[in-house]
Amino acid sequence: MSSPKKINLEKSLADLEELVDELESGDLPLEKAMKKFEEGIKLTRGCQTALREAEQKVEILLKSAGNEDLEEFEVDDD
Repeated sequence: MSSPKKINLEKSLADLEELVDELESGDLPLEKAMKKFEEGIKLTRGCQTALREAEQKVEILLKSAGNEDLEEFEVDDD
């Protein structure tokens, strides 16, 4: 079984921003817009996975450094 492909988070975010701009322009035919939307969903899931993995690594590093008291990080829903 192969491991999941590692993504370049910065590139994926830039690609996602470009897709959003294209979709917001309203100039795409419906079929092409749907394909772009699907591509955006895949990019979003990949970014979420990469961020989750990064968070887990940070937690592991902090715990191994003896800092067991992790402070909750609040995320703005903007």
